[in-house]
Amino acid sequence: MRFTFFLAHMGEGGAERVMVTLANAFARRNLVPTVVLAQAEGPLLKELLEDIPVVDLRAGHMRLVLPRLTSYLRRHRPEVLLSTLSQPNLVALLARRWSQTSTRIVVREANTPTLEFGEASSWKDRIVPQLIGLLYPQADAVVAVSHGVASALQQLGVPKPVVIYNPVITPQMLTLSHEPEVHAWFHGDEPVVLGVGRLEPQKDFATLIRAFAQVVRVRPARLLILGEGSQRPVLQQLIQSLGIGDRVALPGYVSNPFASMRRAAVFVLSSRFEGLPNVLIQAMACGCPVVSTDCPSGPAEILDGGRYGHLVPVGDVEALAAAILEVLAGGGKSVPSEWLQQFEESHGVAQYLQVLTGERYRAPAGKQDSPTNL
Repeated sequence: MRFTFFLAHMGEGGAERVMVTLANAFARRNLVPTVVLAQAEGPLLKELLEDIPVVDLRAGHMRLVLPRLTSYLRRHRPEVLLSTLSQPNLVALLARRWSQTSTRIVVREANTPTLEFGEASSWKDRIVPQLIGLLYPQADAVVAVSHGVASALQQLGVPKPVVIYNPVITPQMLTLSHEPEVHAWFHGDEPVVLGVGRLEPQKDFATLIRAFAQVVRVRPARLLILGEGSQRPVLQQLIQSLGIGDRVALPGYVSNPFASMRRAAVFVLSSRFEGLPNVLIQAMACGCPVVSTDCPSGPAEILDGGRYGHLVPVGDVEALAAAILEVLAGGGKSVPSEWLQQFEESHGVAQYLQVLTGERYRAPAGKQDSPTNL
């Protein structure tokens, strides 16, 4: 079966990282997919295995993506196409209609669209939820990365999304977590509070920075935020205004955040909303205690309602600071390995193969997949 993975680019987001994980896992099972990108750019592009074909549609403007993906489907006629994120998903569904091909389309919703586009300033973004309700039911399958995302899709009129947790705990990730190259602060005596993600309003690092300013009034600590984005100037100005410039660092995008996760005293997710935050799962897998906002969607599912990590209200600076201080004082919550198995690569890949092929997937002899009834 010829598989095609379609996405806009290979940026540093969690959705792109999951697609890289899936593509590489397929390749290792001799099910080599073709990766089709609106533009072949982004730091994760180099993480694809070398034998995976990459097609660059060279569509720098969104109006070019649809006709070029339509042309690709007509020429190559893959049996199945997996896309991710709302706008590429809509393009994939329209491209199948325009190409008049029988390609099986599976769309993967990685965020909470009712929130992601609910406050959009552009009219093009504001109509995305309506388009999801109109077009997603035409897909052969719709994958939601959490039950919260599935509920949001159902509110938009999408029937019966299949929930598959992100397969983000991989052998490669665990190996990278032991790499010695980390920020100099991890070699000091003060505990390091860690945040990882794009510097964008959704991640609300401003609340984390304000909470950290309260933490250092009580005890010495350092804050390291790994990621890049449009909010960098705003966050840097906030750090300076709070007088904590010598205790907060924004080193930018780091290809291996996992080594930092293994060494941090606490990992903090401060997001306003999510789909299923990969970094929260990865920090837990690296043995780092976690604190998270109880945002829609994902953290409460990942942490089993707070059993395996601290949950605080979205935007609550005082509650976030208190939770960080509790963990720094030794109040972190341990996570059993059995709980983390649902986020492992082999588990998720087997589920995706079932959905993509439309039938139960049987792993070749010697493989470790454990297919699950969906």
